[in-house]
Amino acid sequence: MSCTHLRDAGDPAPRTPDGCEECLQLGDAWVELRLCRSCGHVGCCDSSKNQHATRHFQQTRHPVIRSFEPGQRWSWCYVDQEMAQAQEGASGEGAQP
Repeated sequence: MSCTHLRDAGDPAPRTPDGCEECLQLGDAWVELRLCRSCGHVGCCDSSKNQHATRHFQQTRHPVIRSFEPGQRWSWCYVDQEMAQAQEGASGEGAQP
């Protein structure tokens, strides 16, 4: 893995385990959830209309998210555009948050 952000990412507790922090406040829906590995912010994915996980990165520059969906064990670095599969420890390119 060439991305040091992925290698050094933390595993904070989710701030809003019930859903996207901003969508819950707005009463809006999401497609899938992403967890910021710097601060625990839970945001909606880029397939959701609000794209709060990516907006969180743009505002905070926290580089790494992970899927917050059951059965999905991957992380994504926005800075290096690199993905890592937790169960395999492998990385790959081309995935989208």
